[in-house]
Amino acid sequence: MNEPVIDLTSVSAVVFDTDGVVTDTARGHAAAWKHVFDAFLRGRPSAPFDIRDDYLRHVDGRPRLDGIRTFLGARGITLPEGSPDDEPGAATVHGLGAAKDRIFMAQVDKYGVAAFPSTVALLHELRHRGARTAAVSASLHGRRLVASAGVTHLFDLLIDGNDAALMDLPGRPDPALLLEAARRLALPAAQVAVVDSALAGIEAAGKGGFGLVVGVAGDEGGASGTRAESVAAAGAGMVVADLGEVVVRGRVPPIPPVAS
Repeated sequence: MNEPVIDLTSVSAVVFDTDGVVTDTARGHAAAWKHVFDAFLRGRPSAPFDIRDDYLRHVDGRPRLDGIRTFLGARGITLPEGSPDDEPGAATVHGLGAAKDRIFMAQVDKYGVAAFPSTVALLHELRHRGARTAAVSASLHGRRLVASAGVTHLFDLLIDGNDAALMDLPGRPDPALLLEAARRLALPAAQVAVVDSALAGIEAAGKGGFGLVVGVAGDEGGASGTRAESVAAAGAGMVVADLGEVVVRGRVPPIPPVAS
């Protein structure tokens, strides 16, 4: 098997998804979604939310409301949109979204947020070698999660769901959020690598023409084959179980000063 390498003679920046790549929060998101969806589906002729397969295929990496629409659509269910003022748990897209948000943020407030040590080590190595780094998240709480994990200083750029909403950017698997990160880094997508664990994010990176797509598969399998196979099928050019496997080579040359 070829050694997983990020070659900084080919790419000058690396964009990291937040949940499940930078912060160890994907399991908390999945547990909150299961609580909300199973309560909604109770008494309906539909299978409960699968915390691995359904989360990976329908929810992970998508904006909250898109995840609700996608999962319920896969079950043949359509809900009214409702409004942001809906009560948490109301039978609307916004109501389920509010319920999920309340449960997840209660977990964050109680237990805090941790960053993956292997991701922190990789970020230090990339920055030591001159690469720029960015964190992106579909979550409205993306900046708060990065700050809670104590790793804000390791990124040149943070973009989250608030930015996407202000700019009216479509959610992943559309590449708009990732392309906005590349634009703010002042680099073409071909000179930027993307690191993601979500199928929607990996697909978005492929659509956006990014120079390298690194898929973080972990060691969990889904109902339809291994997670690594799903990540590769989504378009990852490199698949690792953990970012500690990744080797960084080369160095990004410093930007020359502008002549006066």
